Amino acid sequence: MPDWIRQHETLLWIAGLASLVVFVGSLLSMPFLASRIPVDYFAHDVRPAGRFAHRHPVIRIALRIGKNLLGGAFMIAGAAMLVLPGQGVLTLVIGFLLLDFPGKYRLEKRLVRLRAVRRPIDWFRRRAGREPLEIAET
Repeated sequence: MPDWIRQHETLLWIAGLASLVVFVGSLLSMPFLASRIPVDYFAHDVRPAGRFAHRHPVIRIALRIGKNLLGGAFMIAGAAMLVLPGQGVLTLVIGFLLLDFPGKYRLEKRLVRLRAVRRPIDWFRRRAGREPLEIAET
């Protein structure tokens, strides 16, 4: 094992640096992102139309493909960080949020209803001067 570490020292430094960047980036971006969620985003039965819903179909498809590719890359990196140095679980969550799949909106609503998830989001929103999220009970 020590030989492998010496042979791949540069790779380990890059992985450690990437882990640090993702960790600090997530800490800095979470308050901003939580405050940017529309107050009624989870108050609907189906996901509200996004900002790009009225764009040209080619642009929408290209953005969706790019977002899913980025989400897949985060999922792969997060899975690797579960055994390598890094914030694997956090990176997996970021990847999950970027991916599009059937039933994702229902799953997001179910997760946001959990007190352990909802309280920090609403705390970030209060600090930013925003109202707490409205969540439809279904």
